[in-house]
Amino acid sequence: MPEVPDYQVKIKQVFAEVGKVVVGQQYMVGRLLIGLFTGGHILLEGVPGLAKTLTISTLSKVLHLHFQRVQFTPDLLPSDLVGTMIYNQNQSEFEVKKGPIFANLVLADEVNRSPAKVQSALLEAMQEKQVTIGETTYPLDLPFLVLATQNPVEQEGTYPLPEAQVDRFMMKVFVDYLKKTDELEVMRRMANMSFEGGVNPILTKEDIFGIRQQINQVQISETLEKYIIELVFATRKPAEYDLAEFQQYVQFGVSPRASIALHRAAKAVAYLDERDYVLPEDIKEVATDVLNHRILLTYEAEADGIRTQDLIEAILRKVPIS
Repeated sequence: MPEVPDYQVKIKQVFAEVGKVVVGQQYMVGRLLIGLFTGGHILLEGVPGLAKTLTISTLSKVLHLHFQRVQFTPDLLPSDLVGTMIYNQNQSEFEVKKGPIFANLVLADEVNRSPAKVQSALLEAMQEKQVTIGETTYPLDLPFLVLATQNPVEQEGTYPLPEAQVDRFMMKVFVDYLKKTDELEVMRRMANMSFEGGVNPILTKEDIFGIRQQINQVQISETLEKYIIELVFATRKPAEYDLAEFQQYVQFGVSPRASIALHRAAKAVAYLDERDYVLPEDIKEVATDVLNHRILLTYEAEADGIRTQDLIEAILRKVPIS
């Protein structure tokens, strides 16, 4: 991996540039970069005011990529997202008016504020990297990434994401409150009304594809590949992994997309740590973000106060690396 140092320097510069505007959200920025470098969509969940939208828009400026922000609202239509056919009177024919989904980075802000018909308009784009308008299918410009945010506090006027939609997100990242020192810095910075927060572009498309190629070359042993499969199967049949107490609480375990996402994310974590091989800790580090939104618990679990986090922690403790 001869070119690693060049890219590693640029990646550090990305963190530094984003840090000029966003304070203390290194974890979130790291997860967004993992998604960018592995082609995985990211869902951010957190209460308002934690700089989710600001982080994504700032990151887009650090990248030489076409960025579009879509504010999801209850009256949004699928055509507002993907585009539609409009009649051109001069030409006397229909022509395609492409929507904001035709970008490299698409911010689906407060994605759970729109009904399922709008959310499902993202499905084809997220999975096949293409959009169908009328009878024609248009490929999207690569890299293509959907970065979505949702607010877990307000339930009125929101629509839970369908399971098929949630599963297409590589990771669901919970964004937490800042530390006191970070919040003090945010307050001082944002209270200054002349603060502009300009950032410099660092990474190009070519850099991103180059980094992807290098992540692809990161080595992962067969033992760790089998460990990923065991973790995934433990979410489906906990009783077989000495976790019988969770069996009644699991309605559905994770899908095969979780295996792929764990594999890719672990490689990306190793790469960002400047290693060309994966450690068990890399898998464990991303396990919660990759698995938490894919496990469907029963009503009994909610009644008994069992969270997906509890199951994931138990699985990571119980499942051995053979």
